[in-house]
Amino acid sequence: MKAIVIQGSFGLGSLAEVTLPDPTPGHGEVVIRMRAASLNYRDLMMIRGQYNPRQPLPLVPFSDGVGEVIEVGPSVTRLKKGDRVCPIFTQAWQDGELDAEKLKTTLGGPLPGVLSELFVTGESGVVKVPAHLSDEEAATLPCAAVTAYNALFCAGRVSPGDTVLVQGTGGVSIFALQFAHLAGARVIVTSSSDAKLERAKSLGAWATINYKTTPDWDKKALELTGGVGVDHLVEVGGAGTLARSMRATRIAGTVSVIGVLSGGAQEMSVLPILMKHLRLQGIMVGSRAMFEAMNRAIEAGGLRPAIDDKTFSFGEAREALTYMESGGHFGKIVLRF
Repeated sequence: MKAIVIQGSFGLGSLAEVTLPDPTPGHGEVVIRMRAASLNYRDLMMIRGQYNPRQPLPLVPFSDGVGEVIEVGPSVTRLKKGDRVCPIFTQAWQDGELDAEKLKTTLGGPLPGVLSELFVTGESGVVKVPAHLSDEEAATLPCAAVTAYNALFCAGRVSPGDTVLVQGTGGVSIFALQFAHLAGARVIVTSSSDAKLERAKSLGAWATINYKTTPDWDKKALELTGGVGVDHLVEVGGAGTLARSMRATRIAGTVSVIGVLSGGAQEMSVLPILMKHLRLQGIMVGSRAMFEAMNRAIEAGGLRPAIDDKTFSFGEAREALTYMESGGHFGKIVLRF
């Protein structure tokens, strides 16, 4: 089978297409013929060596993809040949809370990822995908969608009528917009692009803020909510935006800390957390049970993931990652195999 690996050293220039032996399923395992994959910012950080500089190489990168079960091993009962499935991000996280042992089983580092023609895993490490989604749409679900779902409904407990602010128009943020809108919440979207904000409105955004023309976007969020602040804020910027995020959130509100696009470290006062009784919740994707609950919601609501207009082939992983670096995308970037 063909696979793309980080070969020898970190960096986009180290990505190479190689031929690996076809996998054979063992006890309780299935072999999946991968059909599509989608990109996450984590993939870029992993390939650069920023996510885990001690990650052993070579490594097949990328955690998110979809495929068809083509072979089942002994004792497999959950799946059959022909099932369309997504591998879950944290293979050992079936339900309950995350712990250190489960965290050692994430795809695309430390475990091999999905950027290969064939992928083998235990039957408990995959979920069936909603039938109405294309392969490209289904490939976007494992990380970005589950992260947004967990942040809003598992960790965040968002309810109809709540106000949610999402930062930017990348994968997690757009899924959060779609899920919150589906649940009856009012959603504020920030971006530096008016064109992207218009697209966000078409997906149900209640209000938008251009943070380039309105750098004090936290004050604008307070104004939009009558001075109260938002109930829940999906924080993907990191250290560079967290202070404004806390100011934009109401007393006893929740900030879901997900990304580090503006940096991972910066001096910050903890007083707003104390004085506003804020809840800062780190979100590390989610369990298989969350993924399956999310898929039921996607099916019930007929939701379709937002995919960027520009798509790439299997051999164009480096070009797709460079495009992600540019920040020009809207929603998810997908590779078609």
